[in-house]
Amino acid sequence: MTPPHLVVHRDKELMAQAAAARLITRIVDAQASRGHASVVLTGGRNGNGLLAALAAAPARNAIDWARLDLWWGDERFLPEGDPERNVTQAREALLDAVPLDPARVHAMPASDGPYGDDADAAAAGYAAELAAAASPGDPGAVPSFDVLMLGVGPDTHVASLFPELPAVRETERTVVGVHGAPKPPPVRVSLTLPAIRAAREVWLLAAGEDKAEAATIALSGAGEIQAPAAGAYGRDRTLWLLDAAAASRLPRALYPQASA
Repeated sequence: MTPPHLVVHRDKELMAQAAAARLITRIVDAQASRGHASVVLTGGRNGNGLLAALAAAPARNAIDWARLDLWWGDERFLPEGDPERNVTQAREALLDAVPLDPARVHAMPASDGPYGDDADAAAAGYAAELAAAASPGDPGAVPSFDVLMLGVGPDTHVASLFPELPAVRETERTVVGVHGAPKPPPVRVSLTLPAIRAAREVWLLAAGEDKAEAATIALSGAGEIQAPAAGAYGRDRTLWLLDAAAASRLPRALYPQASA
């Protein structure tokens, strides 16, 4: 387990801009060293805010978009094109504006897709897609993602892994169907903690006063079953990107002064 590194910014807008700049650098470095990069996107206001900031950044042109693989940490199991789907929101925020290779945009299945309304079958299908993309040296049956981003919910959930629900207890499968989620929609598809931990870097995004308690709990030694964000970490680096409001309840010794 890599100990978390915290970066605290003045506000959510600055956090989004700085995170976008950081992501550009990480993708460019990966492409320079290996010829390609692999990133896992997250939805929600912070994930979409980062994508919008990336779309507005002139430095986005440094990325070779055709050599970038995009995956998702979770998805609302809704019909294709539904405005609540993470991929729909990501397309609006960024993806439709950059020259991605469609074959390298790995959206999670929709509820009107090839698996119908069977979220468990959709999860198994996405797990198979991940396994097919993994290289022999990758840990587990998923690629070695360069960056895997996660929003942190007020209840400490990440992806669609909610406290105490079966999905957060999964230790074998890389993707699961989630039923009875405590926030709508109740049916989802999500990566599991083993898949998340296969990433080289895991970035957790938290902005706003409503995330302050969750950040404090997750960074104060809570167990991952009760606080899933506490169990999300990368092989090489775990980075918490917060604004001042989300960091407001943390012990002062735990995080540095605002970096920007």
